[in-house]
Amino acid sequence: MLKNLAVFRPNKINLKNLRGDLAGGMTAAVIALPLALAFGMASGAGPIAGMYGAICVGLMAALFGGTPSQISGPTGPMTIITASVFTQFGDRPALAFTVVMLTGGFQVLFDYLKLGRYVNLIPYPVISGFLTGVGCILIIMQLDLLLGFPAQQTITNALTVLPSDLASPNLQALFIGLLAFAIVTLVPRSIHRIVPAPLLALVVCSLLALALSGAPVLGNIPSGFPQWQLPVMDFAVLNEMLIFSVILAALGSIDSLLTSLVADNATRTFHDSDKELVGQGLGNLLAGFAGGIPGAGATIRTLANVQAGGRTPLAAVIHAAVLLAVVLGMSPLVAHIPVAALAGILIKVGVDVIDWRYIKRMHRAPRTDLVLMLLVLLLTIFVNVITAVGVGVVLASLVFVKEMAEIQVNSIRTITDPEHESMFDEETADLYRQHREKLMFLHLSGLISFGAANNLVRRFTVVSEYEVLIIDLLDVPHIDGSAALALEQVIDHAIDQKRHVIIVGMTFSVARLLGRLGALNRIRESELIGTRAEAVKAAADFLSQRG
Repeated sequence: MLKNLAVFRPNKINLKNLRGDLAGGMTAAVIALPLALAFGMASGAGPIAGMYGAICVGLMAALFGGTPSQISGPTGPMTIITASVFTQFGDRPALAFTVVMLTGGFQVLFDYLKLGRYVNLIPYPVISGFLTGVGCILIIMQLDLLLGFPAQQTITNALTVLPSDLASPNLQALFIGLLAFAIVTLVPRSIHRIVPAPLLALVVCSLLALALSGAPVLGNIPSGFPQWQLPVMDFAVLNEMLIFSVILAALGSIDSLLTSLVADNATRTFHDSDKELVGQGLGNLLAGFAGGIPGAGATIRTLANVQAGGRTPLAAVIHAAVLLAVVLGMSPLVAHIPVAALAGILIKVGVDVIDWRYIKRMHRAPRTDLVLMLLVLLLTIFVNVITAVGVGVVLASLVFVKEMAEIQVNSIRTITDPEHESMFDEETADLYRQHREKLMFLHLSGLISFGAANNLVRRFTVVSEYEVLIIDLLDVPHIDGSAALALEQVIDHAIDQKRHVIIVGMTFSVARLLGRLGALNRIRESELIGTRAEAVKAAADFLSQRG
């Protein structure tokens, strides 16, 4: 119990790397500012909700998280799902913010269940299709804003109105948006080190918008401390609330832990997955109370922090403090930011999210992986993220099970020529040769799972020319329930055909499972033998007695 509570212990804040953390935190903050505003706007909760989300998640993940150099806040994938939440509960925002609180609670629960370790089990084609799909959604959903029109709530609506919007764009907004995109894309790295490209785009486009008054701007943004939200439950929609919160919690956990791996590679350190999920969970819980949108570990901001010298949680604390200062005293300046400029910046984020590394190799990828990636991509864009990832993981698992089953079935063989088998000593081989016409020696090896179960039954219940069946399990460390029942079917078929069955060398775990399932009920204790030599001798004695 005490070990579980240890993950709630706050991280120590020290000043050993003050200069680097100050530079990293400031850099991350200026990058996070336009992104937080843009993600808040894209979510439907409003720009200020993006700010509160960045502040709360960034601060709590720094104080309680397990990745020292990570910067957390609203991200593209989380924003896409959050937009669906606020669309669903748009007339009752208290329910939407309760979903954000539940998201944090589920992430803490994920830590308790130790689910963080499973993030590495998601196949790469699924991750690639998901990331590319999210990138495409981000780009498509910003096109209306880029053209000077209000944002659409769904991808279908955005694609439906796009032709008419293209026919009559707001040229001032379009020019500002394209300029913002050009700045964040083309600014040299030497300038980016001094002034981050998103901040430069924000300043230049905001000044330009003063002259081009026809481009929509964010307008008045509430300042001061947030109005705290209390959790509200409506049992009529509780099922939808729980589904959304689990989706956000799973997505945020995956996003954060993948970013933690990126931070590890950049800093040559190792993160604590348990503490990271707790930090993210507490951050999203606080974000919901503060009226903010949920967040996760942000790869771009984390790398910017590391490149600027940030190494400890102090950098993320500074990042949150800078954003809080903006909310408390600088909101009048933020009100003049053109919406199209944020759209241009977000389009660049969408382009960066797309998995170009995999796309460049698509023509060389295995056909199964390619189909899986494209399927997840299309489901992400036109259905939803959780369906896409769920279907992708299930299909990838089925493909894997099929391939493993083929390997396992190929490892199951009947021994016909003992002269070439190192498993027999010379005396046992001679004894085996004397009775080989009436013996079937079935050798299994490795892990035997449910995927091989049906093939096991089909392959060895059609053989009829033998009187004694020896099932060799010496090289089988583990079987699952399906394989155990399949093995029972082989045994029962042999016994029903009046054959004698001998089982060799079960490990404790195999024997326990077979015993619990009753698969050995028709086997006498004398037929459970420890070595191959003893099994061959017992079979020879049985055949001699039968005459």
